[in-house]
Amino acid sequence: MPTLKGDFTKEDPWRIFRIMSEFVDGFEELSDVTEAVSIFGSARTKPSSRYYKLAEETAAKLSKNGYSIITGAGAGIMEAANKGAKKGGGDSIGLNILIPTMQRPNKYVTRLLEFKYFFCRKVMFAKYSKAFVVFPGGFGTMDEFFEAITLVQTRRIDPFPVIMVGSEFWAGLIDWLEKTLIPEKTINKTDMKIFTVADTPQEVFSIINRFYKK
Repeated sequence: MPTLKGDFTKEDPWRIFRIMSEFVDGFEELSDVTEAVSIFGSARTKPSSRYYKLAEETAAKLSKNGYSIITGAGAGIMEAANKGAKKGGGDSIGLNILIPTMQRPNKYVTRLLEFKYFFCRKVMFAKYSKAFVVFPGGFGTMDEFFEAITLVQTRRIDPFPVIMVGSEFWAGLIDWLEKTLIPEKTINKTDMKIFTVADTPQEVFSIINRFYKK
């Protein structure tokens, strides 16, 4: 049976203090963050990609309108979002994860926190974000997306905007959710309203604004 690499339940109990310290450091460092949007997406996206440019423009739009931008601090979409935040004159926050492949924080992060444990990092994204904006990405991006909508679905957190950017990219996944999960009754039709889809920075900004004006 596979086990988690470095699983603290199999090793020295002191690891629990490292976990506690990551929560404490995160809470202290981000305690002044009240209006933030987390932006997710592939670390493999190149600067020449339209999604890179779209992420940069979206972050700049949000930043100019008073939102801090939080990313995973890496390359690709994360770099684009931090770049846009910096361009927009806002807070550019990066929550870096220490993994064997060595993710280096991008140069546009102005406030950096580093985490060894994914679950501690995820709590920071959820706790300090007014919205999640999800650009095209892989397993990590979808993990953040599905965890967010699961937390809303199960009422573990209050509803908040979860926005998928790039209708063309996400069309296949949405179609599968509608044509497979709903007929199989593994989700309800109303669960599809937990998230929305957008294609432009203005749409993203408008969705967030409309939600909070309610």
